[in-house]
Amino acid sequence: MFDYEAEMRFYQPRFRAACGVRAGDRVLDIGCGSGQTTRDAALDAAPGVVLGVDISENRLAQAPRLANVSYLLADAATYEFERFDVGISRFGVMFFADPVAAFSNLRRACGRIVLMVWQPRVENEWARVIPAALGGAFRDDSPFSLGDRSRARGILTAAGFAEPTFTELREPVYYGPDVQTAYDNVLQLHEPQKLLAELDPAAADRGQEALRETLAAHDTGDGILFDSAVWIIEAM
Repeated sequence: MFDYEAEMRFYQPRFRAACGVRAGDRVLDIGCGSGQTTRDAALDAAPGVVLGVDISENRLAQAPRLANVSYLLADAATYEFERFDVGISRFGVMFFADPVAAFSNLRRACGRIVLMVWQPRVENEWARVIPAALGGAFRDDSPFSLGDRSRARGILTAAGFAEPTFTELREPVYYGPDVQTAYDNVLQLHEPQKLLAELDPAAADRGQEALRETLAAHDTGDGILFDSAVWIIEAM
C-alpha cells in the first residue's frame, strides 16, 4: 500500500504548525485518511478532542486510536457536525462535487479552517513528469481544483468565510528510499494505473521503463524526491 504519510514527511511539520491547534481545542479533521493529521492535532489539542472524518472505511481502519480522538465514516460536504473551534484538512477538500455547498456546511461547523491544497499542476513536478514518462497525461484535475487562488477565494467567500489568506510552501514529495520502492509506489496509484491500462502492451512497457529512468534521475541519495508546491489557506 502506498505510504502517503512518508510522501508528506516534509510538509506535515509545517502544516501542523500552521494549524495552530491549542490545548483544549475541539478540532475537526476533514478527509483525515489514515489519521496522521488527526493524531498530531490530538496531541496539540489535549485535553481537547479531535474528530477525524473520511469517506474511506479502509483508510479509517488504519488510523491511530487515541483517548481524545474519534472517527466518523461520513461525507464532510453534507454531514451535520457539532461546533468545532478549528477545522483542518491536508489535501482532503479538493474533491467536493459542489464546493460552495460543502464549504458552507463546514463554515457552520468550524470557527476557523486551515487547509493544505496543491497549487496548480504546472507548479508540481511530480504531476507533470511522472505521467509524461508513462507516455501520457493524468486527466483527473480534481487534486488541483483549489490551486487557483482566485477560484479558491471565491468559493470560500461565497460559503461565508472571511477573506482567506494564502501562504505558499514548496517542499519535495517523497516516493521511497530507492528506485524500486518508488516504482512500486507510483504504480499503486490510480492515475498511473489508468494511464497504463489505456496503452498498448509495447507502449506500456516503454512507459514503465521510462518511469524507472525518471525515478532514477530523481534519486537524491536521501530518497526519490520531486518538487512540489502547496497553499496553506486560512479563513474564519
